[in-house]
Amino acid sequence: MEEWERWERRVQTAAHPVAYRLVRAVAARGPVVRVPRVGVVVSDARLAREVLTDAEAYTKTGPGAAAGLWSPVLGSRVLITLEGAEHAALRRRLGGLFTPGHVGAVCERVLSGPLGGMERRLAAGEEVDLVRVVRDGAAEVIRELVGLPAGGADFTEAAAVVSSLRLWRTTLTGRQVERARAVLARLSEAAVAAYRAGDESTVPGRLRALGLDEAEARGAVGLFLLTGTETLVSFVPRLVALAHDTGRGPGGITDAVVEEALRVTSPTPVVLRSAARAGRIGGVRVEAGERVVIATLLCTGAYGPFAPDRDPAETAGLRRLWFGAGPHFCLGMPLAMAEIRAVVGALRGFPDLAISGRRPARGVLIPAYARLPVRARAAERAAGGRRDNRS
Repeated sequence: MEEWERWERRVQTAAHPVAYRLVRAVAARGPVVRVPRVGVVVSDARLAREVLTDAEAYTKTGPGAAAGLWSPVLGSRVLITLEGAEHAALRRRLGGLFTPGHVGAVCERVLSGPLGGMERRLAAGEEVDLVRVVRDGAAEVIRELVGLPAGGADFTEAAAVVSSLRLWRTTLTGRQVERARAVLARLSEAAVAAYRAGDESTVPGRLRALGLDEAEARGAVGLFLLTGTETLVSFVPRLVALAHDTGRGPGGITDAVVEEALRVTSPTPVVLRSAARAGRIGGVRVEAGERVVIATLLCTGAYGPFAPDRDPAETAGLRRLWFGAGPHFCLGMPLAMAEIRAVVGALRGFPDLAISGRRPARGVLIPAYARLPVRARAAERAAGGRRDNRS
Protein backbone atom coordinates (compact mmCIF):
# COMPACT_ATOMS: atom_id res chain seq x y z
CA MET A 1 0.00 0.00 0.00
CA GLU A 2 1.37 3.42 -0.96
CA GLU A 3 1.79 6.31 1.46
CA TRP A 4 -1.24 8.25 0.22
CA GLU A 5 -3.40 5.12 0.52
CA ARG A 6 -2.30 4.53 4.10
CA TRP A 7 -3.19 8.06 5.11
CA GLU A 8 -6.52 8.01 3.27
CA ARG A 9 -7.37 4.74 5.02
CA ARG A 10 -6.54 6.35 8.37
CA VAL A 11 -8.71 9.40 7.59
CA GLN A 12 -11.66 7.16 6.69
CA THR A 13 -11.35 4.83 9.67
CA ALA A 14 -10.85 7.70 12.13
CA ALA A 15 -14.16 9.17 11.00
CA HIS A 16 -16.10 5.90 10.76
CA PRO A 17 -14.17 3.03 12.36
CA VAL A 18 -17.11 0.62 12.03
CA ALA A 19 -19.09 1.97 9.07
CA TYR A 20 -16.07 2.26 6.75
CA ARG A 21 -15.13 -1.37 7.26
CA LEU A 22 -18.79 -2.35 6.97
CA VAL A 23 -19.38 -0.74 3.59
CA ARG A 24 -16.14 -2.19 2.21
CA ALA A 25 -17.20 -5.64 3.38
CA VAL A 26 -20.66 -5.10 1.88
CA ALA A 27 -19.21 -4.04 -1.47
CA ALA A 28 -17.19 -7.25 -1.58
CA ARG A 29 -20.50 -9.16 -1.58
CA GLY A 30 -21.81 -7.43 -4.68
CA PRO A 31 -22.75 -4.08 -6.26
CA VAL A 32 -26.14 -3.95 -4.47
CA VAL A 33 -26.58 -5.45 -0.99
CA ARG A 34 -29.35 -5.09 1.60
CA VAL A 35 -27.91 -4.41 5.07
CA PRO A 36 -30.18 -4.55 8.14
CA ARG A 37 -30.62 -1.17 9.90
CA VAL A 38 -28.67 0.57 7.11
CA GLY A 39 -30.59 0.05 3.86
CA VAL A 40 -29.87 -1.12 0.34
CA VAL A 41 -26.21 -0.27 -0.29
CA VAL A 42 -25.16 0.52 -3.88
CA SER A 43 -21.44 0.50 -4.66
CA ASP A 44 -21.51 0.44 -8.49
CA ALA A 45 -21.20 3.80 -10.29
CA ARG A 46 -23.56 2.95 -13.16
CA LEU A 47 -26.30 1.76 -10.83
CA ALA A 48 -25.73 4.72 -8.52
CA ARG A 49 -26.25 7.10 -11.43
CA GLU A 50 -29.47 5.32 -12.37
CA VAL A 51 -30.78 5.84 -8.84
CA LEU A 52 -29.72 9.48 -8.61
CA THR A 53 -31.18 10.43 -11.97
CA ASP A 54 -34.57 8.78 -11.30
CA ALA A 55 -36.05 11.24 -8.81
CA GLU A 56 -39.54 9.79 -9.20
CA ALA A 57 -38.49 6.32 -8.06
CA TYR A 58 -35.77 7.34 -5.57
CA THR A 59 -36.45 10.50 -3.63
CA LYS A 60 -34.73 12.72 -1.08
CA THR A 61 -38.00 13.21 0.77
CA GLY A 62 -38.89 9.64 1.83
CA PRO A 63 -38.08 7.67 4.99
CA GLY A 64 -34.38 7.58 5.83
CA ALA A 65 -33.37 10.10 3.16
CA ALA A 66 -31.86 13.53 3.65
CA ALA A 67 -35.17 15.39 4.01
CA GLY A 68 -36.23 13.16 6.87
CA LEU A 69 -33.08 14.14 8.74
CA TRP A 70 -33.20 17.87 8.10
CA SER A 71 -36.86 18.90 7.75
CA PRO A 72 -37.34 19.17 11.54
CA VAL A 73 -34.44 21.64 11.61
CA LEU A 74 -34.60 23.50 8.29
CA GLY A 75 -38.27 23.28 7.37
CA SER A 76 -39.83 21.86 4.22
CA ARG A 77 -39.01 24.61 1.68
CA VAL A 78 -35.26 24.21 1.09
CA LEU A 79 -33.43 22.44 -1.73
CA ILE A 80 -32.60 19.40 0.36
CA THR A 81 -36.24 18.86 1.35
CA LEU A 82 -37.94 19.47 -2.03
CA GLU A 83 -38.50 17.34 -5.10
CA GLY A 84 -40.05 17.79 -8.53
CA ALA A 85 -41.23 21.12 -9.94
CA GLU A 86 -40.82 23.04 -6.66
CA HIS A 87 -37.22 21.91 -6.32
CA ALA A 88 -36.43 22.73 -9.96
CA ALA A 89 -37.97 26.21 -9.67
CA LEU A 90 -36.08 27.10 -6.48
CA ARG A 91 -32.83 25.72 -7.86
CA ARG A 92 -33.24 27.70 -11.07
CA ARG A 93 -33.89 30.93 -9.18
CA LEU A 94 -30.92 30.44 -6.88
CA GLY A 95 -28.65 29.52 -9.77
CA GLY A 96 -27.51 33.09 -10.39
CA LEU A 97 -25.75 33.14 -7.03
CA PHE A 98 -23.63 30.12 -7.99
CA THR A 99 -22.44 30.86 -11.50
CA PRO A 100 -18.68 30.40 -11.99
CA GLY A 101 -18.24 34.12 -12.64
CA HIS A 102 -20.11 35.24 -9.53
CA VAL A 103 -18.54 32.78 -7.08
CA GLY A 104 -15.11 33.34 -8.61
CA ALA A 105 -15.40 37.07 -7.92
CA VAL A 106 -16.64 36.42 -4.38
CA CYS A 107 -13.75 34.06 -3.64
CA GLU A 108 -11.16 36.45 -5.09
CA ARG A 109 -12.47 39.26 -2.92
CA VAL A 110 -13.15 37.37 0.32
CA LEU A 111 -10.20 34.97 0.33
CA SER A 112 -7.51 37.55 -0.43
CA GLY A 113 -7.11 38.28 3.30
CA PRO A 114 -6.96 34.72 4.72
CA LEU A 115 -4.80 33.39 1.87
CA GLY A 116 -2.53 36.43 1.89
CA GLY A 117 -1.93 35.87 5.60
CA MET A 118 -1.11 32.22 4.94
CA GLU A 119 1.38 33.18 2.22
CA ARG A 120 3.13 35.69 4.46
CA ARG A 121 3.47 33.18 7.29
CA LEU A 122 4.81 30.47 4.99
CA ALA A 123 7.27 32.90 3.43
CA ALA A 124 8.53 33.74 6.92
CA GLY A 125 9.20 30.06 7.61
CA GLU A 126 6.28 29.64 10.01
CA GLU A 127 4.15 26.53 10.38
CA VAL A 128 0.56 26.89 9.13
CA ASP A 129 -2.34 24.57 9.87
CA LEU A 130 -3.96 24.17 6.45
CA VAL A 131 -7.18 22.81 7.97
CA ARG A 132 -7.64 26.02 9.96
CA VAL A 133 -6.88 28.21 6.94
CA VAL A 134 -9.39 26.40 4.74
CA ARG A 135 -12.07 26.37 7.45
CA ASP A 136 -11.69 30.09 8.14
CA GLY A 137 -11.68 30.97 4.44
CA ALA A 138 -14.69 28.81 3.61
CA ALA A 139 -16.60 30.29 6.54
CA GLU A 140 -15.88 33.82 5.30
CA VAL A 141 -17.17 32.94 1.83
CA ILE A 142 -20.40 31.51 3.25
CA ARG A 143 -20.82 34.57 5.49
CA GLU A 144 -20.51 36.77 2.41
CA LEU A 145 -23.09 34.76 0.48
CA VAL A 146 -25.70 34.60 3.21
CA GLY A 147 -25.30 38.15 4.49
CA LEU A 148 -23.45 37.52 7.77
CA PRO A 149 -20.82 40.05 8.90
CA ALA A 150 -17.20 39.20 8.15
CA GLY A 151 -15.36 37.68 11.08
CA GLY A 152 -18.60 36.97 12.91
CA ALA A 153 -19.49 33.90 14.95
CA ASP A 154 -17.55 30.84 13.83
CA PHE A 155 -19.13 27.66 12.49
CA THR A 156 -17.71 25.29 15.10
CA GLU A 157 -21.15 24.50 16.51
CA ALA A 158 -22.61 23.96 13.03
CA ALA A 159 -19.77 21.56 12.21
CA ALA A 160 -20.51 19.69 15.44
CA VAL A 161 -24.17 19.32 14.42
CA VAL A 162 -23.16 17.73 11.10
CA SER A 163 -20.57 15.51 12.79
CA SER A 164 -23.18 14.11 15.17
CA LEU A 165 -24.98 12.29 12.34
CA ARG A 166 -24.42 8.58 11.86
CA LEU A 167 -24.95 6.33 8.87
CA TRP A 168 -27.48 4.04 10.53
CA ARG A 169 -29.77 6.79 11.82
CA THR A 170 -32.90 7.60 9.81
CA THR A 171 -33.89 10.62 11.91
CA LEU A 172 -32.28 13.09 14.27
CA THR A 173 -32.91 12.58 17.95
CA GLY A 174 -34.99 15.13 19.81
CA ARG A 175 -31.87 16.48 21.48
CA GLN A 176 -30.06 16.78 18.14
CA VAL A 177 -33.00 18.68 16.62
CA GLU A 178 -33.14 21.04 19.60
CA ARG A 179 -29.41 21.68 19.47
CA ALA A 180 -29.37 22.22 15.69
CA ARG A 181 -32.24 24.71 15.86
CA ALA A 182 -30.51 26.66 18.62
CA VAL A 183 -27.20 26.75 16.71
CA LEU A 184 -28.82 27.91 13.48
CA ALA A 185 -30.92 30.51 15.28
CA ARG A 186 -27.73 32.10 16.64
CA LEU A 187 -25.83 31.91 13.36
CA SER A 188 -28.64 33.18 11.14
CA GLU A 189 -29.68 36.30 13.06
CA ALA A 190 -27.73 38.56 10.69
CA ALA A 191 -29.07 36.65 7.69
CA VAL A 192 -32.61 37.49 8.80
CA ALA A 193 -31.58 41.16 8.77
CA ALA A 194 -30.30 40.69 5.20
CA TYR A 195 -33.64 39.11 4.30
CA ARG A 196 -35.54 42.08 5.72
CA ALA A 197 -33.25 44.50 3.87
CA GLY A 198 -33.97 42.67 0.60
CA ASP A 199 -30.36 42.72 -0.65
CA GLU A 200 -30.52 40.37 -3.66
CA SER A 201 -26.73 39.94 -3.74
CA THR A 202 -27.23 37.65 -0.73
CA VAL A 203 -29.07 34.34 -0.46
CA PRO A 204 -31.67 35.71 2.02
CA GLY A 205 -32.40 38.74 -0.15
CA ARG A 206 -32.79 36.57 -3.22
CA LEU A 207 -35.14 34.25 -1.33
CA ARG A 208 -37.31 37.18 -0.27
CA ALA A 209 -37.55 38.30 -3.89
CA LEU A 210 -38.61 34.76 -4.80
CA GLY A 211 -41.51 34.95 -2.38
CA LEU A 212 -40.22 32.76 0.46
CA ASP A 213 -41.26 33.89 3.89
CA GLU A 214 -38.81 34.68 6.66
CA ALA A 215 -38.94 31.22 8.25
CA GLU A 216 -38.33 29.55 4.87
CA ALA A 217 -35.41 31.87 4.15
CA ARG A 218 -33.93 31.12 7.56
CA GLY A 219 -34.13 27.40 6.75
CA ALA A 220 -32.38 27.88 3.42
CA VAL A 221 -29.62 29.90 5.07
CA GLY A 222 -29.30 27.14 7.66
CA LEU A 223 -28.67 24.63 4.89
CA PHE A 224 -25.78 26.71 3.53
CA LEU A 225 -24.35 27.19 7.01
CA LEU A 226 -24.45 23.45 7.70
CA THR A 227 -23.17 22.21 4.35
CA GLY A 228 -21.09 25.06 2.94
CA THR A 229 -17.80 24.41 4.71
CA GLU A 230 -17.36 20.79 5.76
CA THR A 231 -16.81 19.14 2.36
CA LEU A 232 -14.25 21.80 1.44
CA VAL A 233 -12.48 21.45 4.81
CA SER A 234 -12.41 17.72 4.12
CA PHE A 235 -11.11 17.90 0.56
CA VAL A 236 -8.50 20.64 0.26
CA PRO A 237 -6.10 19.39 2.99
CA ARG A 238 -6.48 15.84 1.65
CA LEU A 239 -5.70 17.11 -1.85
CA VAL A 240 -2.52 18.81 -0.64
CA ALA A 241 -1.54 15.73 1.38
CA LEU A 242 -2.15 13.50 -1.62
CA ALA A 243 0.02 15.71 -3.84
CA HIS A 244 2.75 15.68 -1.17
CA ASP A 245 2.62 11.90 -0.72
CA THR A 246 2.89 11.30 -4.47
CA GLY A 247 5.85 13.67 -4.92
CA ARG A 248 4.03 16.46 -6.73
CA GLY A 249 3.83 19.34 -4.28
CA PRO A 250 1.50 22.31 -4.78
CA GLY A 251 3.11 23.19 -8.09
CA GLY A 252 2.02 19.84 -9.46
CA ILE A 253 -1.66 20.25 -8.57
CA THR A 254 -3.18 20.62 -12.02
CA ASP A 255 -6.89 20.47 -12.86
CA ALA A 256 -6.41 16.78 -13.66
CA VAL A 257 -4.89 16.18 -10.22
CA VAL A 258 -7.82 17.97 -8.56
CA GLU A 259 -10.39 15.87 -10.44
CA GLU A 260 -8.56 12.63 -9.69
CA ALA A 261 -8.19 13.57 -6.02
CA LEU A 262 -11.94 14.28 -5.86
CA ARG A 263 -12.51 10.81 -7.27
CA VAL A 264 -10.32 8.92 -4.80
CA THR A 265 -11.30 10.93 -1.71
CA SER A 266 -14.99 11.48 -2.60
CA PRO A 267 -15.63 14.14 0.09
CA THR A 268 -19.31 13.16 0.16
CA PRO A 269 -18.74 9.43 0.76
CA VAL A 270 -22.43 8.50 1.07
CA VAL A 271 -25.63 9.84 -0.52
CA LEU A 272 -29.07 8.86 0.78
CA ARG A 273 -32.28 8.23 -1.12
CA SER A 274 -35.61 6.58 -0.30
CA ALA A 275 -37.50 4.24 -2.65
CA ALA A 276 -40.80 5.90 -3.59
CA ARG A 277 -42.12 2.63 -4.98
CA ALA A 278 -41.12 -1.00 -5.19
CA GLY A 279 -38.59 -1.86 -7.88
CA ARG A 280 -35.17 -3.33 -8.56
CA ILE A 281 -31.63 -2.01 -8.50
CA GLY A 282 -29.23 -4.25 -10.35
CA GLY A 283 -31.56 -7.22 -9.89
CA VAL A 284 -32.04 -6.67 -6.14
CA ARG A 285 -35.62 -6.10 -5.02
CA VAL A 286 -36.22 -2.78 -3.27
CA GLU A 287 -39.45 -2.16 -1.37
CA ALA A 288 -41.28 1.17 -1.18
CA GLY A 289 -39.97 3.18 1.77
CA GLU A 290 -36.60 1.40 1.93
CA ARG A 291 -33.52 3.56 2.29
CA VAL A 292 -31.01 3.42 -0.54
CA VAL A 293 -27.42 4.20 0.44
CA ILE A 294 -25.19 5.26 -2.45
CA ALA A 295 -21.65 4.43 -1.29
CA THR A 296 -20.03 7.12 -3.45
CA LEU A 297 -16.55 6.44 -2.12
CA LEU A 298 -16.73 2.83 -3.24
CA CYS A 299 -18.37 3.69 -6.57
CA THR A 300 -15.57 6.06 -7.51
CA GLY A 301 -12.78 4.08 -5.86
CA ALA A 302 -13.58 1.05 -8.03
CA TYR A 303 -11.85 2.82 -10.93
CA GLY A 304 -8.43 2.15 -9.43
CA PRO A 305 -5.74 3.99 -7.45
CA PHE A 306 -4.84 7.65 -7.77
CA ALA A 307 -3.51 8.17 -11.31
CA PRO A 308 -4.06 11.71 -12.66
CA ASP A 309 -2.04 10.93 -15.80
CA ARG A 310 -4.45 8.24 -16.93
CA ASP A 311 -6.57 8.63 -20.08
CA PRO A 312 -9.63 10.69 -19.00
CA ALA A 313 -11.79 8.31 -21.04
CA GLU A 314 -11.16 5.61 -18.43
CA THR A 315 -13.23 7.49 -15.83
CA ALA A 316 -15.57 9.35 -18.17
CA GLY A 317 -18.51 7.27 -16.94
CA LEU A 318 -18.26 8.85 -13.50
CA ARG A 319 -19.04 12.38 -14.71
CA ARG A 320 -18.24 13.90 -11.33
CA LEU A 321 -20.40 11.47 -9.40
CA TRP A 322 -18.81 12.81 -6.21
CA PHE A 323 -20.97 15.93 -6.75
CA GLY A 324 -24.07 13.80 -7.31
CA ALA A 325 -26.12 13.32 -10.46
CA GLY A 326 -29.53 14.19 -11.84
CA PRO A 327 -31.74 17.02 -10.55
CA HIS A 328 -29.85 17.20 -7.24
CA PHE A 329 -26.37 17.58 -8.74
CA CYS A 330 -24.55 19.88 -6.31
CA LEU A 331 -25.63 23.48 -6.92
CA GLY A 332 -22.55 24.69 -5.05
CA MET A 333 -20.06 22.84 -7.26
CA PRO A 334 -18.77 26.04 -8.96
CA LEU A 335 -18.26 27.60 -5.52
CA ALA A 336 -16.32 24.57 -4.29
CA MET A 337 -14.11 24.56 -7.38
CA ALA A 338 -13.45 28.31 -7.09
CA GLU A 339 -12.37 27.92 -3.46
CA ILE A 340 -10.17 24.91 -4.28
CA ARG A 341 -8.42 26.82 -7.08
CA ALA A 342 -7.91 29.85 -4.85
CA VAL A 343 -6.16 27.85 -2.10
CA VAL A 344 -4.08 25.83 -4.56
CA GLY A 345 -3.10 29.02 -6.39
CA ALA A 346 -1.86 30.55 -3.15
CA LEU A 347 0.20 27.44 -2.33
CA ARG A 348 1.86 27.19 -5.74
CA GLY A 349 4.40 29.79 -4.67
CA PHE A 350 5.82 27.20 -2.26
CA PRO A 351 6.82 24.23 -4.43
CA ASP A 352 8.74 22.51 -1.64
CA LEU A 353 5.89 22.69 0.86
CA ALA A 354 6.35 20.02 3.51
CA ILE A 355 3.83 18.44 5.86
CA SER A 356 5.20 18.71 9.39
CA GLY A 357 2.58 16.51 11.01
CA ARG A 358 -1.00 15.39 10.52
CA ARG A 359 -3.90 14.13 12.57
CA PRO A 360 -7.12 12.61 11.15
CA ALA A 361 -10.40 13.87 12.62
CA ARG A 362 -12.24 11.34 14.78
CA GLY A 363 -15.98 10.82 15.07
CA VAL A 364 -16.96 13.19 12.23
CA LEU A 365 -19.52 12.65 9.47
CA ILE A 366 -17.28 13.75 6.59
CA PRO A 367 -13.78 12.20 6.78
CA ALA A 368 -11.12 14.86 7.14
CA TYR A 369 -7.87 15.86 8.79
CA ALA A 370 -8.25 17.57 12.16
CA ARG A 371 -4.83 19.20 11.61
CA LEU A 372 -2.47 19.38 8.66
CA PRO A 373 0.45 21.68 9.58
CA VAL A 374 2.70 22.64 6.66
CA ARG A 375 5.96 24.57 6.22
CA ALA A 376 7.81 25.98 3.24
CA ARG A 377 11.28 24.45 3.41
CA ALA A 378 13.00 27.08 1.28
CA ALA A 379 11.46 29.89 3.35
CA GLU A 380 12.53 28.15 6.54
CA ARG A 381 16.11 27.83 5.24
CA ALA A 382 16.13 31.47 4.14
CA ALA A 383 14.82 32.62 7.52
CA GLY A 384 17.53 30.54 9.22
CA GLY A 385 20.18 32.10 6.98
CA ARG A 386 19.01 35.61 7.89
CA ARG A 387 19.26 34.72 11.58
CA ASP A 388 22.78 33.33 11.08
CA ASN A 389 23.84 36.54 9.30
CA ARG A 390 22.63 38.64 12.20
CA SER A 391 24.52 36.58 14.80
